[in-house]
Amino acid sequence: MRYAQIVLPLNLKGSFTYKVPEELIPAIQPGMRVLVPFRGKKIYTGIVVELHDVEPESFVPREIISILDEFPILPKEQIDFWNWLSEYYLCNLGEIYRFAFPSSLKLESETYLKLKPNVTVDFENLDVNEMYLIQALEIRQLINLTDIEAFIPKKEIIKTINSLIDLQYIEIDEKISEKYKAKEIAYVKISEGLLNNQDLTEILSKLNKAPKQKDLFLHILDQQTENPTGFIKKSNLFEDGYFGNSHFKALVDKNLVEEYSLQKDRLESYEGETEDIEELSETQKLANKEIEEAFNHYKNVLLHGVTSSGKTHIYLEKIEECVNSGKNVLFLLPEISLTKQITQRLEKKYGKKLGFYHQKLTDFERVEVWRRIKNNDIQILIGTRNALFLPFQNIGLIVVDEEHDSAYKPREVSPYFNAKDAALVLAGFYGAKVILGSATPSVESYYLAQKNKLQYVSLNERFGEVKLPEYELINFKEAQESKKTSGNFSLRLLEEIKKTLEDKNQIMILHNRRGYANVVECESCGYVNYCSNCDVVMTYHKAANEMKCHYCGQRASKPKTCPKCHSENLNERGVGVEQIHEEVSKLFPDYEVDRMDVDSMRKKFAYEKLYEKIEEGETDIIVGTQMISKGLDFDHIELVGIPKADSLLYVQDFRAEERAYQLITQVSGRAGRVSGKGKVLIQTYNPDHSVFQLIKMNEVAKIYEYFLQERQKFHYPPFTKLIMIELKHRREDKVNRASQFLGSVLRKYLPEDCVLGPEKAQIAKLNNLYQFQILLKLPRGKNYEKFKNLVLISLNEFDDITAYQSIKKDVFVDF
Repeated sequence: MRYAQIVLPLNLKGSFTYKVPEELIPAIQPGMRVLVPFRGKKIYTGIVVELHDVEPESFVPREIISILDEFPILPKEQIDFWNWLSEYYLCNLGEIYRFAFPSSLKLESETYLKLKPNVTVDFENLDVNEMYLIQALEIRQLINLTDIEAFIPKKEIIKTINSLIDLQYIEIDEKISEKYKAKEIAYVKISEGLLNNQDLTEILSKLNKAPKQKDLFLHILDQQTENPTGFIKKSNLFEDGYFGNSHFKALVDKNLVEEYSLQKDRLESYEGETEDIEELSETQKLANKEIEEAFNHYKNVLLHGVTSSGKTHIYLEKIEECVNSGKNVLFLLPEISLTKQITQRLEKKYGKKLGFYHQKLTDFERVEVWRRIKNNDIQILIGTRNALFLPFQNIGLIVVDEEHDSAYKPREVSPYFNAKDAALVLAGFYGAKVILGSATPSVESYYLAQKNKLQYVSLNERFGEVKLPEYELINFKEAQESKKTSGNFSLRLLEEIKKTLEDKNQIMILHNRRGYANVVECESCGYVNYCSNCDVVMTYHKAANEMKCHYCGQRASKPKTCPKCHSENLNERGVGVEQIHEEVSKLFPDYEVDRMDVDSMRKKFAYEKLYEKIEEGETDIIVGTQMISKGLDFDHIELVGIPKADSLLYVQDFRAEERAYQLITQVSGRAGRVSGKGKVLIQTYNPDHSVFQLIKMNEVAKIYEYFLQERQKFHYPPFTKLIMIELKHRREDKVNRASQFLGSVLRKYLPEDCVLGPEKAQIAKLNNLYQFQILLKLPRGKNYEKFKNLVLISLNEFDDITAYQSIKKDVFVDF
């Protein structure tokens, strides 16, 4: 007897044991997809993760239905990686499977209906909906639930189906549907051997009474004669509207032309000429040598290069070496939409050897990339965090650019993992090398480099010995007292903007808050608009003239009068990026001012259009959120202004100072990249704050020393390990009781000072779910694994309580 451990695409613990039928034993291997029954008639695509001979004692395992692959689709390294992720981040293998695979590779049974064989239907006793369904089944034999919605109202569907099942007129069938379909392009040609057997004059004389058909035939003949080895696309025939499909069909019916199809990748490959990469500067050569030495000693690298120091040049050099050695490369980026320049450079170098994988691809496009990686057709893949799960065959290098970026560790999509840490582990399974690159590394990565767990390689000067920008702190409180302000800007900052514009250079203004105003408040009674789904005040967006919740997306029109006291005395409080943009546009009416934030970049190609405007010098001032700090490399940006820098610091997050430093440094790096005359003006009410002073001094070692001292003092990472447990439910009393119970279970197993909470989350209600949080501060080192196992025991104990099974539970490891 052979048994298989199979992972299903469901958020359930562990894998499931199935019996391997005798006829499948010779073919089955770990990493293959198989069809298995689960919970009644439902059929799912599972992944075989292990084969063994141990017969289950407590149940009789069901049999595998069939194998879907000739060869394993998932390499052993990926199975090991999934197991590590599940164990380290306390998540289920099914969650990982759902996230890792394109949905078109996960076949699922759909519920289909069919008429019972040899049934005689008495239509007189049926209502209208039942009659519609029976008539549809007589024509189509099989109908799934989605199709039924076209002719029966949604709320009537289940009632109609149940009634017909009770009458024994219909039955449920489970049919597997292969979701992925290869893209096919239709081509045309003159029928094979036609011109050998018939004279052209004779053919044309037959078409004299159909002039359009004759013209179309001659057009196809002309195209084929001009380019005998080429292909004539069918769609091209109808582009100008002169010919129609009826003319083409008539020629096919007369056996004069043929139509045929060819499969085509959905993703267009680069077709231009390739070029060599630029030679490294002496400083870069030195850094490259240090990286090589680290790799020779089996150490991964933290490349800390100031903005515009040429980290990308070094990446390209290492990629080139890796590709020449016959290995493949994964290049990870936090956001694919903000990486146009690096993409262009790599495309020009590697052409069709380059591939992309990210959330904006359609599911079918993801399948195509998946298959190309499986067949080893892509040598360099540029992707976001989900690219880690592709079935790499011989990966030799992983580059994690902007390794500090929070987009590598989002909290919106499960499983919750840090792509930077996961990349280091994945590389270990493949025996590959890793470069973590950033101008502002995370405190954790810097600490690992200090502890010699990563090789620290520094690039502390800009490419071409261009000077770093100068920082200037403006005391906004003093400026207000001496009446040297205009709205949200000091006269000093406005003077510098004016000077930069006169010199025909460009300016960036950073304000990291969406919308126009934080809140619309009634001056008479203090009423403010709260989101009905979340415990947050709605933000006013002037461009759309509406109130928006940035958490659940709810929208409402801006009130004209107070809903509570009916006063018309409504005022906008707080400053958003739209307001800063409006203010700058009024202050500098003769110049082009553009805005870059999530809301203004929603339209297709909006980012590319703005990018071109900046590059062509058509934009003078760019006002934006943190989006402007990423991926922009332009020659004429000379000034960066941050009018409300304090708002970056005062956030309820122990990483707030680190993130403020990273954002200010990253956006500052856009200035003076060619001239070396860049300036950064920071307006603040508190210029003596340690972070601002350290940024102004621009001494990296002191900044990180300050962060590490603060973290050590208050027992935060990298000196401790944090696990956040978040419980959610629609009823506040129920989730409160559940969180208190879980807190008491955790305290039973863990030391008292390790468990903080439970407390209401910062936002107590989100999307109509009340949230409570428990924060665990656990020691690093050997004790961590012991404590983490105790956390797992506590969570299992909580899951065993039937009353709390409706509570949604999220666990964030390394919070």
